[in-house]
Formats: sequence, structure tokens, C-alpha cells
Amino acid sequence: MKIFKILFWTIWRIWFYVLTLVPIIVMFPLLFVSILKETWYPYFFKLARIWAKIILFGSGFYYTIEKQQDIIPGKSYMFIANHTSMTDIMLMLAVVKNPFVFVGKKELEKIPLFGFFFKRTCIMVDRDSPKSRVAVYERAQNRINQGLSICIFPEGRVPDDESIVLDEFKNGAFNLAIDHRLPIVPLTFGDNKKRFSYTFFSGSPGKLRVKIHHFITTEDKIHHDRKIVRDEAREVIYNQLLSYGSYK
Repeated sequence: MKIFKILFWTIWRIWFYVLTLVPIIVMFPLLFVSILKETWYPYFFKLARIWAKIILFGSGFYYTIEKQQDIIPGKSYMFIANHTSMTDIMLMLAVVKNPFVFVGKKELEKIPLFGFFFKRTCIMVDRDSPKSRVAVYERAQNRINQGLSICIFPEGRVPDDESIVLDEFKNGAFNLAIDHRLPIVPLTFGDNKKRFSYTFFSGSPGKLRVKIHHFITTEDKIHHDRKIVRDEAREVIYNQLLSYGSYK
């Protein structure tokens, strides 16, 4: 029985990576044209959502969404979520319709094809460079001024310790949200770690639960309040993960 599981995981994982690359190759002309101007980013975003759904559904995943508050079309937000899987990026794109820009680690630009577009559409950060963090702030401000939203996984990286339910949050997302008066939208991804973790021989197709929580307003907050807002957001996601029972 174990040999069949290993065979399934191997074929399924390879299929996931094929699905990640093939749609990019097929849509390459449209994707390339859509990144020629920053103002055309919403068109790129629509194509990215198609890419994400192809990967999710093609890999046997389907998602359900529970909303405590509706996202208003055309409004800018700071979207945050827990980070446990490669599918987090795809699920965020599939769930959120408002065009947003990811803030992500510089290492992702090394991924073939995906990295080409990531480098040109997302805001990359080198965690070891203070200069890079300043540049992130400036680029995010430019994108917000264009009417876009920002998406950050505030844990910064996937925790190495499998027993960690939710790692500590970095301050970056909350500094940006407060300084630009962006409502913070916490999302909890309940099953991504179980369905498709970074452990190769693991996971399975199935349901991915998403909960969009009540927004955290920042209009009455100042920069000094960032830790309070950060801890409030983390508590919301942490409690929902415990409620899902995904980490018991």
C-alpha cells in the first residue's frame, strides 16, 4: 500500500508543477503584453486568476469561502493570510477579485517562467537588505496610488517547524496599512498545509476552506499602533486555525 501512495504522490506532485508552467507558456503572449505598462496590471491580474484556478482545479482542489464581510470592488485593501503551502498564492488569486500586488521574497524570481513575471509584477523584498525594505515601501505606495491593493503573508516565510500553527507576524504589512489608511483583510486558509505542504510525499486533492474575517480598520490608527494591529490580526487567524482543527 505504501508503494502506491508514494507513486501517487510522485505523479501528482509532478502534475502540479506541469500545471504551474503549461498555462504560462500557453498564455505567454497575453501575459507579456499585459506587463508592458504598469497601468495594464489589472489585465495581467485577470490572467493570473485564470492561471491560479487552472492549477487548483486541475490538481483536484476546490475551495469554499465563508465571509464575515464583503470586499468592495474598486477599493484598496491590505490582504493578509497564513502561509503554509505553495498553493497559498493560487488560492489568494482565486478568492480575491480586487486586483492586488504581492509582496514576496526575492528568491521566487529564480523559478523558471513564474519568476520572470513575478519579478516584473510583484514587489520583491530582500529580507537581509534594509535598502530593499525601503524600496518595497516606495513601490507599494506607488501601487496603492494606482488604486491597487497589496497582499502580504506576514509570517514572512513558511515555518520550518511542522508543529507551529502560526508563526509570528512581521510588521511590514501593518506599517503599510496604517500609513496608507488601508483596511486590513485577514484571511484564514484552513487546509493548504494538509493538502499540499512542502513535504514532497504528502497531501491529497480535496477541499480548501477559506474564511474572510471582519476587516480591521486603520483610519484611526497611527504608526505607533502597528504592534497592536499586528497582534489583533494574528489572533483572528490563529483562533480560526484552531477552530478548523487542521493542526490537531
